[in-house]
Amino acid sequence: MASTVAPHARSAEPSTGSYEHAAGWAAIASAALGLLYAVAFLVLKSATLSALALMLGALASTVVLVALRARVATIAPLAAQWALLVAGLGALGAMAHGGFDLANALHPPAASNPDLPNAVDPRGLLTFGLSGLGTLVFAMLLLRDGRTPRALAWLGVLSAILSIGLYVGRLVVLNPANPLIALPALAEGFVVSPLWYVWLGVVLMRR
Repeated sequence: MASTVAPHARSAEPSTGSYEHAAGWAAIASAALGLLYAVAFLVLKSATLSALALMLGALASTVVLVALRARVATIAPLAAQWALLVAGLGALGAMAHGGFDLANALHPPAASNPDLPNAVDPRGLLTFGLSGLGTLVFAMLLLRDGRTPRALAWLGVLSAILSIGLYVGRLVVLNPANPLIALPALAEGFVVSPLWYVWLGVVLMRR
């Protein structure tokens, strides 16, 4: 008896699986670039390298965000769509921030005021604020996904809280050497965020 399943229905699962596999590698790349950004920004003090890492890492994260939205869409479709929109805006803002810094690092302007916030991403509103908020919603939805380890979802919650805290800290305290900013930045940049993306990449690559 001939199959009555439409061709597009038969191909949907392999296509999704292939994308999730690619998104898994993108998540690992995003983790590596995020760690490179932290090292370049906090340790090496290299404006060029940190800007390039921020820009490319944000680009890689957009691939991951689409896979996350597909993974939790059946749990809460509208919340998943909103999380993709907010986190996607955060990633695009981080790309613009990195591109702005890279342009200035390669061709320094004749005069600039380093105390002025970035016009595109003031005090990390997009890079840390919106990205953290989107990650928080995704992580809360992953807690309801039976395929995702709960520890991974809680790690995403922690990463989101640290990221949002960094934005609030930079907005209120301003001084990056202040422990209220430095400690969360070290924890998020060197440990929590890279671990979240690497573990997420491994989970996404599983069929």
